[in-house]
Amino acid sequence: MNWNNILTGFLQLNFFQMVISHCMVYQIPTESFEMPCIPPRMAEDGPAWQDVHGTIGENATVLVAGENFLCCHWSDTYMNCFAYTAEMEAKALISSRIVGSTLQQIDSIWNLQFWTNETTEELFCIVKLSTKSPYLNEDFTVNLLHALTDASLESASTNLLKENSSAIHCNILKAQKYECQISSVKLNHIYIMWLKITNGNILLQSPLMSVKPIDIVKPDPPLYLQVEMTDTGQIKISWSQPASKSNLFLYEVKCFTNSTKSFQQVAEITMGTSLTINNELLESSYIIQVRCKNHQKLGLWSDWSSPFNMDLQDVMYFPSKLLASVGTNISFYCVYKTKDKIISSKKIVWWLNLAKEIPSSQYTFVNDYTSKVTLTNLPAMKPGGNFLFNALYCCNENKECNHRYAELYIIDANINITCETYGNLQKMTCFWSINPDPILLESTLLLRYYRNDIYCSESPSMHTDSEVKECNLLKNNVYECIFKPFYLLSGYTMWIEIKHSLGTVTSRPVCVLPKEVVKPFSPFNVKAEITEDTGQLNVSWKNPELPKNDLQFQVRYVASGEDINWKIQEVPAVSVTSVSIAVQDPCVVYIIQVRCRMTEGIGYWSDWSRSVYTVVKDIKAPLRGPEFWRVINEDPIMNQKNVTLLWKPLMKNLSLCRVLDYVVEHNTSENIAWSDYIENDTTYTFSWSEDIHSVKILAINSIGASSVNFILTLSQQISTVNILQSLNIYPMNSSCVIMSWTLLPMDYVVTSFVIEWTNLNGEEQIKWITVPSNVRRYHIFDNFVLIEKYRFSLYPVINEGVTKPAITEGFSKDRIEKQHDVNFYVILPLMISCSFLLLGALLILQHRIKKLLWVDVPNPKNCSWAQGVNFQKRMDIL
Repeated sequence: MNWNNILTGFLQLNFFQMVISHCMVYQIPTESFEMPCIPPRMAEDGPAWQDVHGTIGENATVLVAGENFLCCHWSDTYMNCFAYTAEMEAKALISSRIVGSTLQQIDSIWNLQFWTNETTEELFCIVKLSTKSPYLNEDFTVNLLHALTDASLESASTNLLKENSSAIHCNILKAQKYECQISSVKLNHIYIMWLKITNGNILLQSPLMSVKPIDIVKPDPPLYLQVEMTDTGQIKISWSQPASKSNLFLYEVKCFTNSTKSFQQVAEITMGTSLTINNELLESSYIIQVRCKNHQKLGLWSDWSSPFNMDLQDVMYFPSKLLASVGTNISFYCVYKTKDKIISSKKIVWWLNLAKEIPSSQYTFVNDYTSKVTLTNLPAMKPGGNFLFNALYCCNENKECNHRYAELYIIDANINITCETYGNLQKMTCFWSINPDPILLESTLLLRYYRNDIYCSESPSMHTDSEVKECNLLKNNVYECIFKPFYLLSGYTMWIEIKHSLGTVTSRPVCVLPKEVVKPFSPFNVKAEITEDTGQLNVSWKNPELPKNDLQFQVRYVASGEDINWKIQEVPAVSVTSVSIAVQDPCVVYIIQVRCRMTEGIGYWSDWSRSVYTVVKDIKAPLRGPEFWRVINEDPIMNQKNVTLLWKPLMKNLSLCRVLDYVVEHNTSENIAWSDYIENDTTYTFSWSEDIHSVKILAINSIGASSVNFILTLSQQISTVNILQSLNIYPMNSSCVIMSWTLLPMDYVVTSFVIEWTNLNGEEQIKWITVPSNVRRYHIFDNFVLIEKYRFSLYPVINEGVTKPAITEGFSKDRIEKQHDVNFYVILPLMISCSFLLLGALLILQHRIKKLLWVDVPNPKNCSWAQGVNFQKRMDIL
């Protein structure tokens, strides 16, 4: 039967009028499908077909001409070809059951596969040439044209469809295989697409095809495939579902041997991510893989997951590697197989790092060939060279261990999460940090949280419907997570999820109530000053505007220039804005800061405010003027005496707080008085010619002058009065000498003594010190060189003036001799005492030796044979 008879028969049956009265667009299936190309002679009753460049030869294969589409649909039973006119009318060309003669007329077959990546929203198409005619060469150009439409094609035209279409060039993957990719597709919209394949002068075009991308989604393969062992000794395969908008999948698991790749078990499970399989797999090594697809059987199967190689060679551990956190309990299973048999579980012992045998009380015999060990309250890992894990060894009863081991990685998942709610209550910021553990640094860390409707539960726990909060890595492995907006009275349960290729562990969940972690803004407009008269530190500030709660405050202060050792002053009253603090030294610059927190001890202290500094200013007039002394230089040629006054600067506690000037007041016996101002100096020289001349030095600051001052009277007559009887200088060491003196009987009242000393071998200035009037012995501390010569002077001071001094050069010799005598009288009794002790010891020792040597020698007078013997005579004979 030829094709003309076939077409005539179908026309007589009015087939095309019944079936095809509108434009036909083929629905793209989820599986791969084939598209055939037919030679023109099979369509000889159809319209005249023309090549793009003219008349086609007898052997040419054509699927398009002009503005028309030729659509062929290929199935197991039928091959239907239709021609679309420009007005989108479908005219039948071929409609036939596939028979042997028909198959012989197919020029080429193209295999097509369409799918969508839901995550990236991309549509892919793989075009592969399965068979082709000999006259088709290898040089194909493949383009995928597509148009987005939601309307019916009945009123459309091929011209309109082509005007609204976009073309995608398909990249060659390998010989006669191409990949087409459309980016940014709309998953829930309908696309019309067709292929144009160019081979030299021949143009091949597929039928019109429609697809909704959401119907051909190809999910990513399942993740984290692992094999575990249950408490009953069964093998459990588990995995994690891929990231997808759909939470429900069908999974297919395949197990096969590595050599033959023959499937031993294929199972489908619904709504689950694990599968328990037969223990017969323990008898040999297997490779396990899993894939998934939408639970409604829409879309495509994913690619197979990464293979899990369950290699049973000598010893198999379940799991072979395990990640756990400090303080948890974990278990390992072991199957010990030799070349001949599997060792009984009762003959298996466990060792940790080949250094410590694990007690048998921690073993469990799961079945005849499976042993289980449980480690409780895991400690933190101790650094051990390059090893980041503990090695568990499964050994036989003879303590012979195989070289294989299980790896136990322990990390410290006790991660502290702290949160702060800022004063304006606009956001809550949480912080957490990790230690530089290599495993933590290689992991994916997520902050998960669950919000309770109100407050926190007494024992927070992790929830399955938790959310992930995006966090930013700051520095030093510190993370910051911001909740904005948030609910002030809701309890936020949080924990850190640590995802590693070895497994997933979590930190202990904590619950945070934003109301109880408020951190107010810092106080502002802080002012500080030292008050006059009292010398106290007064601090004032303004409360932050938010939050509108009662606040308590702390003030801290430190003297500028000292080590940062802050002193903190609690402000006892609530919501006050000032405080007065008694400070030890009011004459220094203080640094002051203030902070606040909500009352009742909830929340956090605010940050310290900006630092403010006090200004040093005088509190009162100086308490007294400085102590001073005079040095008199006589000029016999000019018959003139020059007096130089020397004084020491006042300390801050006497100057309160500084001295701006000194004033020297003069008063002579002729009742002449005047004053001289001295700025920033401690010496002053004037001429003295009067019989009596008294001087007084006042200290002046911004408040006033000192009211208590020292007066020194210079008298020509009194300077010749001698009231000292003796003066001695005794050296103690290189830093101290002792001066002692005695007075003559007198009618004067001594008010003080002034001691002067100077090194005669050097160019040092005169040093002096004032001594109370009741002192007769005084220690002088200085750096003394005892081999050098010093001059010491002692001036008694009375109300009428300064009397004649006692002067000595060098140190007193009699004191040195007395010191030697004292040493002799101290040492002599000690020597005598030691002699008596030594003599007594010698006598005792002699007595003990005599007793030891003669204890067994008999007394001759007590022996019978010695009666009447004259031992003296015998001694004479000898």
